[in-house]
Amino acid sequence: MSDTHQVVGPEEPIVWEQYETIEQQEEANTFGIWLFLAQEIMFFGGLFGAYAVYRFKFPAEFHEGSLQLSIPWGAVNTSVLLLSSLTMAMCVYHTQRSNVKKQINYLGATLLLGCLFLFIKWYFEWPDKFAHHLVPVLDWNPAPGTFTDNAHAQMFFVLYFIMTSMHALHMVIGVGIGIWLLWMSKTKQLGENRYLPIEFFGFYWHFVDVVWVFLFPLFYLV
Repeated sequence: MSDTHQVVGPEEPIVWEQYETIEQQEEANTFGIWLFLAQEIMFFGGLFGAYAVYRFKFPAEFHEGSLQLSIPWGAVNTSVLLLSSLTMAMCVYHTQRSNVKKQINYLGATLLLGCLFLFIKWYFEWPDKFAHHLVPVLDWNPAPGTFTDNAHAQMFFVLYFIMTSMHALHMVIGVGIGIWLLWMSKTKQLGENRYLPIEFFGFYWHFVDVVWVFLFPLFYLV
């Protein structure tokens, strides 16, 4: 029998002692992950709300701030995350079918793409802001004539660093969880009878990707 048709992980679905049936367990777990994602939406929703207020108050300065960002690097990172969402979806698909080799390969590809996103952000985008003295509080000294109003332009970069840093932090957490799941996959603890950890991680990963899909046009394409 080929590896594709072997049951990987538990031979039967595991029902933890606090639940009566596997259906009850899956319903509770699914409800829990959606509650978690709801509070994440509220967290980022507050930041997007702050962005909307200041974008409305200082449109010219936000446009000038956007000109200091690299659209090509932002577009590359957007493509990287969209591709990682595809590989994550494929990982879930193959986990549910106990295809452990492809499960590991797609999960590994997802994590590598996530690391590539962080590498571009930390080694190409953020250092460029320090080089041009565009880091609020720490190093704010833009070249004369860069902005119509330095104080209002500074708010653009305050929001830029806060929101992209929070997104990057979620990426780092995601990579950490993904490494743990990769170990579980390699030790064949996950499969068609235990795929929810991978599926829920996929929910989280897709959410973080969607947040970036909003951040890219709001900051880079103003």
